[in-house]
Amino acid sequence: MKKKLLAVSIALALTSASSILHAEGNITAGKKKAASCASCHGENGNSMVSTFPKLAQQHSSYLQKQLHAFKDGTRNDPMMSAMALALTDEDMADISAYYATQKISENTLPVLDSANEDKEPATEKTTTGKDSIQDLIAQGSNLYRNGDLASEVSACIACHGSSGEGNKPASFPALKSQHADYLIKALNDFKSGARSNNPENIMHMIAKKMTAEEIKAVSYRISMMK
Repeated sequence: MKKKLLAVSIALALTSASSILHAEGNITAGKKKAASCASCHGENGNSMVSTFPKLAQQHSSYLQKQLHAFKDGTRNDPMMSAMALALTDEDMADISAYYATQKISENTLPVLDSANEDKEPATEKTTTGKDSIQDLIAQGSNLYRNGDLASEVSACIACHGSSGEGNKPASFPALKSQHADYLIKALNDFKSGARSNNPENIMHMIAKKMTAEEIKAVSYRISMMK
């Protein structure tokens, strides 16, 4: 019960935060404008490099919010900031509308490299076998749904949905089938404070309490959501 109350309290706190209304863009125009994004994010928003996020099937409201953040400097990335500077509000709306209509690709089951347990994991390496990754995914599933009351880590389900579908009106991103390596990087950036453009910096407050193992576990679990 306490775990459920923790999840609900976080959800209520975030949904009460003011949100920006974003215009719906033109999908056809967005496809043409997204051509310059394809080298990193794939032609249909499914990036081939695991450290570049998939944009396919992401909420247009969230994508617009992030593009505005890159442009105004509240979110920093040398490449994306430079790209966003050249975009108008209409461009952002169109590109976001296009990616929102694309279907996200599924990931293959990741495997662990025991020689790199304390480093950033690479999902293609194999050494430890299926049982180890399944144990880690089970740990991540429990953390995603229930959080950890003892360490005050909130359940991801409160904002990102039972299947990682996110929340479009609140601009909470869809997470399902995202690359595990990208999710690990994002959580570590939230944890360190390198990334902070979220309502009341709530992701920093959550991620800073997570261990490296918990970050890895929940990222692998989310990467397997369909």
